[in-house]
Amino acid sequence: MAELNTPERKWNTSLTNDFGKRRSELCKAKVYAAEWYKRWCSEIGETPNFHRKQWEFVYILQSLWERGCIVKNNRGLVFAVGTEPLPSVLAKFGCRITATDIFQEQGMEMGWAHGNQLCFGLDSLNTRKLCDDEVFKKSVQYRPVDMNDIPDDLVDYDFNWSSCSFEHLGSLEKGFQFLKNQLNTLKPGGWAVHTTEYNVSSNDQTMEQIRTVIYRQRDIEYIVNELRKDGHFVEELDFSIGGLPEDYMVDVQPHEQKIHLKLQIEEYVATSIGLIIQKKS
Repeated sequence: MAELNTPERKWNTSLTNDFGKRRSELCKAKVYAAEWYKRWCSEIGETPNFHRKQWEFVYILQSLWERGCIVKNNRGLVFAVGTEPLPSVLAKFGCRITATDIFQEQGMEMGWAHGNQLCFGLDSLNTRKLCDDEVFKKSVQYRPVDMNDIPDDLVDYDFNWSSCSFEHLGSLEKGFQFLKNQLNTLKPGGWAVHTTEYNVSSNDQTMEQIRTVIYRQRDIEYIVNELRKDGHFVEELDFSIGGLPEDYMVDVQPHEQKIHLKLQIEEYVATSIGLIIQKKS
């Protein structure tokens, strides 16, 4: 088990944040040049490219790292894991992870079985071989969980996260309720990092379909204010869209996913936003 300490030691001096500590913010092109961004890309087995899904993974990892969550024996919980690489990376760093996703039958009915969006158990979660198989099996467990009905026994985690998931729960309001309910899984003072769809093109109209909703600035401000009123801490909100050429490019339908920081979803332009929340002590 000595190898579990190696990544932590190696990264103690190599994750200096030359772009400032992560805030609750939008995906922006400038961070793709940061050394810490390149290092996390290496950990997930990718090279930096202007794709918002990659940004979400790196944003979550860096946000958790900055707040001291990624240490040996810390417990983490992920919602709607799909086949994402983060559980295996965090297991490599010595964390103990509970990976959850929607019940398989329900997920298949909703069409999530396509494009690696649905988890079929532990075998779905270390396909990139980012973590030694033996370490992974000891450190990661899987169980099906409905994000609209989080089991009461999922408690006492040091941190949790989800990557563009709560916008698929059925309504704007169900996403709000999830952000409140997920805090019940954390220890006092525990951290949550969640990304979701953000409406760049309008603060008035938005998509509110059953399958996908897109949160506007006013929606984000509403739920953040609610969380703060309940005594929880939410990192400063930054709604700036960025100033590099890639920040102004929109991947229109059908999406080519070459420069994919902002994309067209029906009549709207959307990107990803990350929220960093600390449960009250």
